[in-house]
Amino acid sequence: MGRRRFSGLELTLIVMFTLMSVAALALIVLFVTGEPGIIKDETTEVFVPQCPRISLAERVDCFPDAGASKLRCEQRGCCWSPLDERNVPWCFFSTNHGYTVESVERPNPYIITAQLKRMASPSLFGADIQELSFHAEMQSSNRLRFKIYDAHRKRFEVPHEHVSSLNNDPTSPISNTLEMTENPFGLIVRRKENNKVLFNTTMAPLVFADQYLQLSAKLPSHNIYGLGEHVHRQYRHDTNWKTWPIFTRDGFPNGDTHNLYGHYPFFLCLEDESGKSFGVFLMNSNAMEVTLQPAPAVTYRTIGGILDFYILFGDTPEQVVQEFLLLIGRPVIPPYWSLGFQISRWGYGNLSEVKQTVERNRAVALPYDIQYTDIDYMEDKKDFTYDKINFKELPHFADYLHEKGQKYILILDPAVATSKRVGNTPYGSYDRGTEKNAWVTESDGTTPLLGEVWPGETVFPDYTSQSCIDWWIDEYEQFSREIKHDALWIDMNEVSNFKKGSNKGCDDNNLNYPPYTPKILDEVMFSKTLCMDAKQAWGNHYDVHSLYGYSMVLATEEALQRVFAGNRTLMLTRSSFPGVGKYSGHWLGDNAANWNDIKWAIPGMLEFGLFGVPYIGADICGFFDDCSEELCRRWMQVGAFYPFSRNHNAEGYKPQDPAFFGSNSTLLESSKHYLRIRYTLLPYLYTLFYKAHTTGETVVRPVMHEFYSDSATWTVDRQFLWGKHLLITPVLDPDVDKVNAYIPDATWYDYETMERLADRRKYVSMHLPAEKLGLHIRGGAILPTQRPDVTTEYSRRNPMGLIVALDDNNQAAGELFWDDGDSRETVQTGNHIHYEFSAVNGMLKMQVTHSGYKDPNNLKFENITVLGVPQPPISVSETQIGTNGNSTTTVPNTSIQYDEAKKVMFLHGRSLTFGETYVVQWELDPKETQRFDCYPEEHADEAKCKARGCIWEPSTNAGVPWCFYPRDYGYAVTEVKNTSSGITVDITRNKKYRSSGRPDSPDIDTIRVEIRYHSSNMLQFKMWDPAAERYEVPVSVTVPAPPETDEGKRLYKVEVTPNPFGIQVTRKSTGTKIWDSSVPGFTFSDMFIQVSTLLPSEFVYGFGETEHPTYKHNLNYHTWGMFAKDQPPGYKMNCYGVHPFYMGLETTADAHGVLLLNSNAMDVTFQPTPALTYRTLGGILDFYMFLGPTPEMVVQEYTELIGRPVLPAYWSLGFQLCRYGYANDTEIADLYRDMREAGIPYDVQYADIDYLNRQLDFVLDPMFVGLPALVDRMREESMKFIFILDPAISGNESHYPAFERGKAEDVFIKWPKNISDEIVWGKVWPDLPNVDVDESLDWETQVELYRAFTAFPDFFRNRTAAWWHREIQDFYNNLTFDGLWIDMNEPASFVHGTVGGKCLGNPLLENPPYMPPLESQHVGLNHKTLCMNSEQELSDGKTVRHYDVHNLYGWSHTKPTYDALLNVTGKRGIVVTRSTYPSSGKWAGHWLGDNNASWDQLYKSIIGMMEFSLFGISYTGADICGFFNAAEYEMCLRWMQLGSFYPYSRNHNGKGNKRQDPVAWNSTFAEASRDVLNIRYTLLPYLYTLMYEAHKSGSTVVRPLLHEFVNDKTTWDIYKQFLWGPALLITPALDQGARSVDGYVPNARWYDYHTAKDVGVRGKMLSMPTPLDHINLHIRGGYILPWQKPQNTTYYSRRNPLGLIVALSDNQTAQGLFFWDDGEGIDTVERREYLLTSFTAEKNNLSSEVINNGLNSADRLTLGVVKVWGAGSVQITHATLTEENGKAHSLSPQHNVNTQELIIDATSTSVHVDQRFTITWNNSI
Repeated sequence: MGRRRFSGLELTLIVMFTLMSVAALALIVLFVTGEPGIIKDETTEVFVPQCPRISLAERVDCFPDAGASKLRCEQRGCCWSPLDERNVPWCFFSTNHGYTVESVERPNPYIITAQLKRMASPSLFGADIQELSFHAEMQSSNRLRFKIYDAHRKRFEVPHEHVSSLNNDPTSPISNTLEMTENPFGLIVRRKENNKVLFNTTMAPLVFADQYLQLSAKLPSHNIYGLGEHVHRQYRHDTNWKTWPIFTRDGFPNGDTHNLYGHYPFFLCLEDESGKSFGVFLMNSNAMEVTLQPAPAVTYRTIGGILDFYILFGDTPEQVVQEFLLLIGRPVIPPYWSLGFQISRWGYGNLSEVKQTVERNRAVALPYDIQYTDIDYMEDKKDFTYDKINFKELPHFADYLHEKGQKYILILDPAVATSKRVGNTPYGSYDRGTEKNAWVTESDGTTPLLGEVWPGETVFPDYTSQSCIDWWIDEYEQFSREIKHDALWIDMNEVSNFKKGSNKGCDDNNLNYPPYTPKILDEVMFSKTLCMDAKQAWGNHYDVHSLYGYSMVLATEEALQRVFAGNRTLMLTRSSFPGVGKYSGHWLGDNAANWNDIKWAIPGMLEFGLFGVPYIGADICGFFDDCSEELCRRWMQVGAFYPFSRNHNAEGYKPQDPAFFGSNSTLLESSKHYLRIRYTLLPYLYTLFYKAHTTGETVVRPVMHEFYSDSATWTVDRQFLWGKHLLITPVLDPDVDKVNAYIPDATWYDYETMERLADRRKYVSMHLPAEKLGLHIRGGAILPTQRPDVTTEYSRRNPMGLIVALDDNNQAAGELFWDDGDSRETVQTGNHIHYEFSAVNGMLKMQVTHSGYKDPNNLKFENITVLGVPQPPISVSETQIGTNGNSTTTVPNTSIQYDEAKKVMFLHGRSLTFGETYVVQWELDPKETQRFDCYPEEHADEAKCKARGCIWEPSTNAGVPWCFYPRDYGYAVTEVKNTSSGITVDITRNKKYRSSGRPDSPDIDTIRVEIRYHSSNMLQFKMWDPAAERYEVPVSVTVPAPPETDEGKRLYKVEVTPNPFGIQVTRKSTGTKIWDSSVPGFTFSDMFIQVSTLLPSEFVYGFGETEHPTYKHNLNYHTWGMFAKDQPPGYKMNCYGVHPFYMGLETTADAHGVLLLNSNAMDVTFQPTPALTYRTLGGILDFYMFLGPTPEMVVQEYTELIGRPVLPAYWSLGFQLCRYGYANDTEIADLYRDMREAGIPYDVQYADIDYLNRQLDFVLDPMFVGLPALVDRMREESMKFIFILDPAISGNESHYPAFERGKAEDVFIKWPKNISDEIVWGKVWPDLPNVDVDESLDWETQVELYRAFTAFPDFFRNRTAAWWHREIQDFYNNLTFDGLWIDMNEPASFVHGTVGGKCLGNPLLENPPYMPPLESQHVGLNHKTLCMNSEQELSDGKTVRHYDVHNLYGWSHTKPTYDALLNVTGKRGIVVTRSTYPSSGKWAGHWLGDNNASWDQLYKSIIGMMEFSLFGISYTGADICGFFNAAEYEMCLRWMQLGSFYPYSRNHNGKGNKRQDPVAWNSTFAEASRDVLNIRYTLLPYLYTLMYEAHKSGSTVVRPLLHEFVNDKTTWDIYKQFLWGPALLITPALDQGARSVDGYVPNARWYDYHTAKDVGVRGKMLSMPTPLDHINLHIRGGYILPWQKPQNTTYYSRRNPLGLIVALSDNQTAQGLFFWDDGEGIDTVERREYLLTSFTAEKNNLSSEVINNGLNSADRLTLGVVKVWGAGSVQITHATLTEENGKAHSLSPQHNVNTQELIIDATSTSVHVDQRFTITWNNSI
């Protein structure tokens, strides 16, 4: 039989079967390995995903591609949990995916490198890279870079021309910012100032495959802005599972989520109301997508390159943008003419039609600078050609426009036609490009890739190739000679191709069809562009596609430089990448004529401001579709304020240029009106571009950038700002004439009516009829203007002007940059003029700060308009400041106009030469509050006043000085030296006037002033005598080693006024002058120094130590003396410590602080100007200023300088008992027994001086012989004991080792050696030996008869510290203690000066020429202290007078005591001191002194604690129930309630008064005390954490409400309530008989601590029922507070499980910290021997994150009861606790749906809180 032949059909079937078999086999391999067959899964065992129990919001999608199912999810080793909604991933990552860290290196403090290895797990898309390298570096203090890349193979990286040129300048160790977890690998980026986590990648694994890279990070807030290019319908991102693809694409911006023309993987995140923000930039040009989810979190998925992240830190959103632009390149300053209005369209049929458009708009006098032609000017749409029929005259068109001052811009596309020209002639541009191999090629690297664009079949220039760049430059240069034009518009450069990939299609490979395609438009990589395997010089088109426009911009910049040489010209590009703004502007693409697109243009512009492309705008009136008159009118109004202002539409639609609508149309008139305003303000807009170019500031600015502390602004995107000063509110909806407009918290003036708005910080209904747009100037602005004309060329010839808009403080500031408007690099060459303008108190300074350009038009400032002038000026003068002297002229009344109704002053017809410096001054009817007191002493009269050269003018108003300084009294500048780090000034006294009027204090005629820019937020100004050494305070402070030399980073600007000399410090962000000493009266004499400053508001806090009746100072002529004294608190009585520090609030809600580092006797006077005057009796003036800008930041910055507060021992936060007057140790033992029986928490017992024999330090009284044994017993029972020690040492003993050793070692204060070598004797508590004290005698007699002579140790001396340490060691060996209480260290003496009262030496030291208003000032400075001429010796051996260092005595006493305590006990303990000075808080706490048992002392103690919070002393409190006088029952009970929330909680009273401890009253009192102290002890973990934060970052513990709610001005006056940290509000009863309290509930969610219920009130006063056994406590929503079950002592409470109170916010989130250590170890924070854990709650999930774990095992805590407040009213039935290792515990919660409190008891799980855990809860299992 013959061989059978197969039929054709059979053969076909056989082939198909074979192919199917191969495919099936491949699928089997795929199924088994779980991935494509590129690499094998390295696991041999079955992979079991470890599925985390996390909130839905934290799931990270493991199946971003289509087709997810349970099987396919599990094949990827991921977790499957379907839901009833599709947004949330059903398939999410397990915890055993990712990489581990194999090795780590830290070559220097700024760099970390690591090697990573992939964990054995299935693959998502195959080709996972097994070994990665990680490199992270702090490139500067505000920029962190980290990079993850293949350890063995080079991958594509973006060749960015600017970033590659940067140099690193690190100042902060990377460990302060970046933490790396190792198994699995993850990164935690923190803000170094407060440890806040900003970017946490540990939430999901790193995926790094050849064509799929994924990284997720949790973010701190939902305030996310940026990412592009897309149409974002709102500026702030929606984080509800939104995915945004990024890949350049020629698409329509129609509001969908698809990718558009630019590629911007950058976002900015505003963290909170503080303004602190950060930016994240991924330097990667591959196709990618970014998913935002509600955790909040971000996930990046990119399909090539590497992960190259830059994290940029800023204190404000603007600073983040500035940091980003420093990285990628700051924007170009566009030519001045390009800021004019522009007209364009696609579809001009011929040049005549273009000219008709030009002529009709000229005819109506429309301001109009630029005319465009689109591709219709070309011959068959070919580049570098023109249509010689329809556009025959095009070579002359530019001349036609130039004749009228206009400019011409034409378009070029990248695609070059392959076809011949008309007449079948060669197309030279194509032919020459082919010769130069200028085209993108197919994958073979040789064959030009062919596509199709406008001219038909095309090739595509490869702008990454040098040969192409050369070709492009040559072609453009040749074309520019043929067609004159002024600038270039480049389009279609995404790159756009009308074919999919090429004329041939694209090959089937993993570049054109990658394993994963991001959700780009059409979801095909080469849709409407080139094949991804096309070749360019930089690499595969797959990698560089999104760089096409960027590379074209770089090439075009070279071409423009060739053609235009020194002229700046303009480039406009459609496709862009970060860094393009350095060369080009951008428009928002091919929009349409509809009301959506007019709205969405605003977020688009704001985003390109973030991206560094400030020259931005949308096509006005829309590109596609016919535009209605109403829409076009409204669009022309808002478009007049686009930086790039162009009306442009498409072929086939009716014209829409303004004149087309008719010469009498509302549209035309409205357009002309707002374009004239635009042209008027072009000098301001041009200056904004200068600021963008030099500092990176935004031009079009979100309202949020200026008012970030107001959360209402975070979503404002239908309004925008020009810079910080001009608010634009357009109409963006049809058929409306009212807009719901937000008025931010500032003074605002209507630009058109000049009227001041009454509203602020609220939405208003703004009436905007058909012809109007909202336009408002911010108070504090000075805007340069110019009379407008129809073109910028003409307007630049017109006179200039200024609009001065005064703020609440009658101040304003601004600047002007001016050059020829066209030349390149005028900033760098200096060919420009720069003005700084400032207006303060009727003086406008127009200061030329740079004069490198002479304008040819001989410009003048003609008109000056001042808004907000309260009354008509009496006179106006102009002073020209010249190098050869000044000349002043009076402005004639005919040139002055004042509008009484609007409070506006107009100066017309002035002729101030542009380029010169002027001062314009207007005098108002002088206010008496502007007077500065020239005779602060008593008994002033006219003769005495005039003898000082001052003005005498009586007043009927109380407090107003009758004797006051003339305006020029003081010093004048003789020499100024500016450097990048500060200013040095020499000043000379104005000898026109007599001396300061104090002959015994000669004036110093020449003073040196040094201003130092220490950091971005701190500066110092110091004034001293350069010819003679003067005393300076020997307190060391910590200033940054390198000063802040980058002016752009400083929050402040400093100016020196010449005559009278003054220093002005301006907050740059608001223009507010926060210090202005350019007022009369500055005096610098030997023993009297005085300086005054204007204040930005009347809200001033601080200065001490003095009892103040309110927290905010009363500025109505009050003077407060400061001189350390043994003086019980009383009104205007100078008390124990000296703190010359204040915090000021500005009307903008910004805060600043000022320290005068001077330790001489002084006073400060407030006056309602508002102003402040310092007077000090010696030393120098050494000021430090802190810019905040929040109150908390002010304190943090201040304590960074002087030292952070000490971390007290945990037990010292317990309740404490003391009294002066225990008769014997039995009384103490009985008290201890009674307290224990009553069950009242109680940790510390004291002994006052009664325990000392005759009050001698270190000597035990016989009545207390049993005290050592009692102390030992109490300590064994977990109590602690503190003893008092005074500094004064008796010298009348026959054998007293403390004195004898001290004398032998010369530790006591003596007279100056040239007078006597004797000790300066005083008398204090120690009694003489062998006397019986008769206490019935008067005090003075007792002192004379019974008190011993005492010597005062000089604690400055090193030998004194050693002596003191030895005495304390010997004392401890005999009588154990845990802490020390040091008293009487002002130093106090019971005689004046010395025994006998005769102070040796200069009597002026005791009674100086000027005496501050101190208690007993008539006696002299030596009242109740030492003689001022006593001599002390500093640690360096230098001698000083007690006159100078008196106020430092307590300070010098504190550190030796602290050091001795730590050394002898070996533990941290606590020192409590009475006398303090700045930096005392580093070593000690403080009590508020010997107060009275009176009701007023309750609220005054709150004021005192809040002030000491400012002073950097966190551990404070008052003597509960009062020290002097007998306490009354109700008062003492209310005080026990209040005192339970003092950080230092001690009940203490004085000798001779009845007991007032909690068990001294009755059982009701004892129970009430026990209950409130139990609350304190419950919350001690929270209080201890606050103490840690104070110690670590300087934040306050007792916190005024204004620190948390500074934008709510009601809080600025509150002083009868206070906070613990940010979250616990304490509202005590402070008045006799009160059974309810009116308390303020700030604007947040608050829960009643006692009921757990939301109080349902915010931003208003609330009457709170307050029965006698109750104190009002509220916990703030959004916070998590750690707690423990209370016990009788902290020793036992510390052993209880840790509970949490989770108080959910309105959006169901909360956060908190927990700090824990052994409670008493020395330097546990510095040695990192502690646990720091953060807790985060969101909706139904609570998770922990361990930040630091150096805890000893003995101190570990387990988790206890978690209370969730605000958990909702739907019954929750199930909770699960999941440990770090994945182990899950099912828990049964208790849920009260009435109170909405959910209680989850995790005690039984024994889970330790030093391990990560998650708790979730829901209403079903």
